[in-house]
Amino acid sequence: MKKGFDNEKYLKIQSEEIKKRINMFDSKLYLEFGGKLFDDFHASRVLPGFEPNAKIKMLKELKEDVEVVFCINAGDIEKKKMRADFGITYDMELLRLIENLRALDLYVSSVVITLYTGQAGVEKFRKVLEAKGIKTYLHTPTKGYPTEIETIVSEEGYGKNEYIVTTKKLVVVTAPGPNSGKLATCLSQLYHEYKRGVKAGYAKFETFPVWNLPLKHPVNVAYEAATADLKDVNMIDPFHLEAYGISAVNYNRDIATFPILKNILFKITGKEIYQSPTDMGVNMVKECIINDNVVKEACYQEIIRRYYSCLCDYKLEKIPEEIAESVKLLMNELNLHTDMRKVIRVANQKAQREQKDVIALKLPNRKIITGKETDILTPASSLLINAIKELTNIPDDVYLLSPSVLNPILKLKENTIYKKYSKLNLQEVLIALSICSATNPIIVTGLKNLEKLKDSDAHATYIVTDGELKTLKNLKINLTCEPKFSEEL
Repeated sequence: MKKGFDNEKYLKIQSEEIKKRINMFDSKLYLEFGGKLFDDFHASRVLPGFEPNAKIKMLKELKEDVEVVFCINAGDIEKKKMRADFGITYDMELLRLIENLRALDLYVSSVVITLYTGQAGVEKFRKVLEAKGIKTYLHTPTKGYPTEIETIVSEEGYGKNEYIVTTKKLVVVTAPGPNSGKLATCLSQLYHEYKRGVKAGYAKFETFPVWNLPLKHPVNVAYEAATADLKDVNMIDPFHLEAYGISAVNYNRDIATFPILKNILFKITGKEIYQSPTDMGVNMVKECIINDNVVKEACYQEIIRRYYSCLCDYKLEKIPEEIAESVKLLMNELNLHTDMRKVIRVANQKAQREQKDVIALKLPNRKIITGKETDILTPASSLLINAIKELTNIPDDVYLLSPSVLNPILKLKENTIYKKYSKLNLQEVLIALSICSATNPIIVTGLKNLEKLKDSDAHATYIVTDGELKTLKNLKINLTCEPKFSEEL
């Protein structure tokens, strides 16, 4: 895969930019940290060369001066809100993040439970955290927010929140998902710090949108497509344009709330620190793009993938149709069409010919192979076997699955409650291949070669089941699906 982004340069200059921002203030910076700490696969897809865990590497470079404060919305705990990408609740995701940071020797000092109004389950979650040695704080809704600045910045507003004890120069305030109260936590802390005579500062770190790329640059359009469900819209920052005469890109929510935020900051600090929402950011992505054409092409593919994802989510009644339509409009703005994703055409044409469900996959050598539904295999299972053969130069007429392994599995499925799922799914085929590899060294090589499928494009002519979808994601395959169920073919 061609690189379009210099990750090493990014780690260096992004760390330096954050250090500069720390030095703007006397002793402490509260850095609101947006997006994913770990596994930022959106960034790695649209910026080829960006490492999914680049943010963590950057924090490790600042380790001596960093502590992490997590925010979680009390309502999300009560409702058991799910992270769709990982299939776990926000509170469990928070525990996972804490364990991962600790394993990297990064200091997590506390968790703030925001918008607390007595929600069920909060006390139980606090006990779980405190058993792990994590200090917890409760913050209630801020009285007077967003209009009554005098009340917000007073003992009746931020003053009612518990003060979070921090000890490092850089306090990273992050969360397991959006709408967790990061900004409110930062502002509340600034109020308490200034009361204590500590002239702390605030800044914001988000990867997207990229402020100094054009508004309709594919990187920024891809971000809009990725956040279509949040109804984020990229805009030229009018405050930045007025203050500096420079066009800068931000998004609607930050622009809409900036006048309120500016007044709150002035009320707390007694001075105007920022002239625009863009001023608050510390984003150095543009400086690290080394091949704009490579980046643009990666973004085109991502936008098309997002469109198909929205179509499937609409089919599954997870989102309203208007979200898919908004992504389609973004495609139209860039003159994108689905034929630009070649695996789509190949999969659909074969499905029409065979009258079977099909998945097409583009291999690293750019050859496109397919897998179709058979009497005993799902399309994903067929595809996996065909991919192993192609990557390992195994003749097509060679059987990888030994009858002595295969037949007992099929018999079990036929004679149990799994009868209606008689075909071997992707997970079952991987297990069967692993068993066969004990006596067949070529399968060992074949399974190892599956690592080469990372970042490969694939398209299914049906909505792939959750289990197989998860396995394909674990193989780092970028899959899109037609918005129809298997039985509709």
